[in-house]
Amino acid sequence: MFTGIVEELGSVLAVKELGDAALIELSAPLVTSDAKHGDSIAVNGVCLTVVEVAGETFTADVMKETLNRSSLGALVPGDPVNLERAALLGSRLGGHIVQGHVDGVGTLRSRQPAEQWEVLTFGLPERLSRYLVEKGSITVDGVSLTVVSVTADQFTVSLIPTTLRGTTLGARRVGDPVNLEVDVLAKYVERLLANSGQATASPDPGNLLEGRA
Repeated sequence: MFTGIVEELGSVLAVKELGDAALIELSAPLVTSDAKHGDSIAVNGVCLTVVEVAGETFTADVMKETLNRSSLGALVPGDPVNLERAALLGSRLGGHIVQGHVDGVGTLRSRQPAEQWEVLTFGLPERLSRYLVEKGSITVDGVSLTVVSVTADQFTVSLIPTTLRGTTLGARRVGDPVNLEVDVLAKYVERLLANSGQATASPDPGNLLEGRA
């Protein structure tokens, strides 16, 4: 479980193709300070399991399914990545409840700079728009953000200077893909209403979670 508060901007050192999977090596001085084999670390919003820690680097296995259904499949050495360690029980919930399950891949459509912030518009799969509401939460590349506005196929967010400097979103270009995770509470509510006969839609089953067998 995560909160969507990025702890560190790491970088990709190597991506080793393994046929139906890949092994990603990342440089991350902060999150490796107490990391060990089996720990969970969110990489651009995808929960990965630490395979090995060596100094200030760690490696993680990524299944082919995750490579295909998230933006991790496009990573190359040198790319920056948002990193967050799993939340500790009793720690402050600075963002919102984030599982590290990717619901879909969106695309940055526009950037509108302002004096103290920047408005970003992202396209998203239409099947996900029903989970978004104004002033609600969404996770973009592992960053917990507040939705400013939403339509059938896009949404906007406002980023403060701290987010622009401390996450990959500050350098994203129009056309770049991003991992999206909608608020899990919305999906649970939808499922409960469907089971009670008050709704017909059901959550998309194609969420991703790396790690535990």
